[in-house]
Amino acid sequence: MLDLQPICDIIAVKGCKFPRVIYMDDLIIIPCQLGTSAHRKVVLGFAPAKLLSALSFADVLDEETGRGYQRRFNEKHSLDFRRYIQQPNSSTIPLTFNLRPHPEGGWKLREGAPGNAILEIFPAVGKVMVRVDCQHRLGYLDDVDVSLPFMSFLGLDEREEMEIFSIINSKAKGLSNSLLDYHDASLAADLGKDRPELFIALQLNSNTESPWCRQLDLGGKSTSGTMRRASLRTMQKAVKRFLTQSRLLRTQTPEIAAETVISFWAAVATVLPEAWNSPRAYLINKGIGVYALMTIAADLFCENRNRPCDKKYYVGKLSEFLSDLDWSRTGPMKGLGGQGGVSSVVAMVRQARSKRAFKVVARG
Repeated sequence: MLDLQPICDIIAVKGCKFPRVIYMDDLIIIPCQLGTSAHRKVVLGFAPAKLLSALSFADVLDEETGRGYQRRFNEKHSLDFRRYIQQPNSSTIPLTFNLRPHPEGGWKLREGAPGNAILEIFPAVGKVMVRVDCQHRLGYLDDVDVSLPFMSFLGLDEREEMEIFSIINSKAKGLSNSLLDYHDASLAADLGKDRPELFIALQLNSNTESPWCRQLDLGGKSTSGTMRRASLRTMQKAVKRFLTQSRLLRTQTPEIAAETVISFWAAVATVLPEAWNSPRAYLINKGIGVYALMTIAADLFCENRNRPCDKKYYVGKLSEFLSDLDWSRTGPMKGLGGQGGVSSVVAMVRQARSKRAFKVVARG
């Protein structure tokens, strides 16, 4: 058993109250309490905010690489907490971290008498603590010396971190549904079987043949300048509408269904290139347009059942009527929203198609 008395003696000589952080040349020592949070081993301690900030990082989802899992940083939220925590009588619940396994060590826990431990951190290795639930509280505290309580898990991997983060924050204000969906996708054993609509939506965002490639907002950090057109949640709900109406999965795999949906959207981008390339001026790739067009996709699929529904088929069909509608934000669809608005747009599209078909028959 580790004898913690020498550490206590050092603190006593310096006139500090236990527990306090000890700074050495290449080592930081934080006396802690050791216990469990439900079924996970954790340490509890206290440290200056600026130290916790220097030793930790938030693993924000990078939408380009797919690494990370947390929401994008909210500056206002963080600045509000910075102002609050420096006021008299302020306080906060413990910050939650994870000490991830590190190839160079980075940290070591030395257990003493039951319930006591010393956390040793080697700052030269870099940031070894992940901000599981304190991203915004610590965001702007890198120069604030106020003491804060913290709890840290010990050695969770990224997947385990994500599971805990999702449980803690699933009802949190400001955490996007799309980011929670992305977590579900990352944690699912068989996404195509369990949530085919989410599987297909993610294929739309990752497949280079898709006009939506890297265009869906996943709720994380995106490349500067990229124009996001719709959220992952919007797309998966629209895909679910398509799957329900078309009943495609009764006979085809989720992979084939994804190819069909990608072909449809590639056809939309081909038939309406101006509208597709100007997402801020047109509605085809915003919520109401996405829902409505997925309904039309199901119409066309059902009419062509048991035959290939590829891009060529969809282009041929859509070119007959889709450009007859005004998809601009200032046109007849302006102000429409909700399920009622979607139903109105679907009715407009179907009417435009019926008129074009009637004209063709009349000419014949």
